Amino acid sequence: MVHPLESLIDQIIQKAEANGAFKDLAGAGKPLPHLDDPANALLNRIMREADAKAPVVIIREQILASSARLKDLTDPVKRREEMLVLAELQTKLAIEMEAFRKYG
Repeated sequence: MVHPLESLIDQIIQKAEANGAFKDLAGAGKPLPHLDDPANALLNRIMREADAKAPVVIIREQILASSARLKDLTDPVKRREEMLVLAELQTKLAIEMEAFRKYG
């Protein structure tokens, strides 16, 4: 299964690469250090066990599901209703992403 944020992450990485953000990085060509965060290990385990997800991830999953439903609909009224649902979800995602950019 493709991660719901994969396309967004790819866009951000491509933009950063085009702007030269990856040139002359310290440690280039060396293996990455161990990425575990001991300070948040308990929180990470609890969230993983509870299958907790960030709001952005949940909204992206809902957008993918709505898009899939829209492809199968032929009734104009039902298509319009699903398009409204999709537009609302896309707006929610934009708001969440902007809040994340501003406040982390």
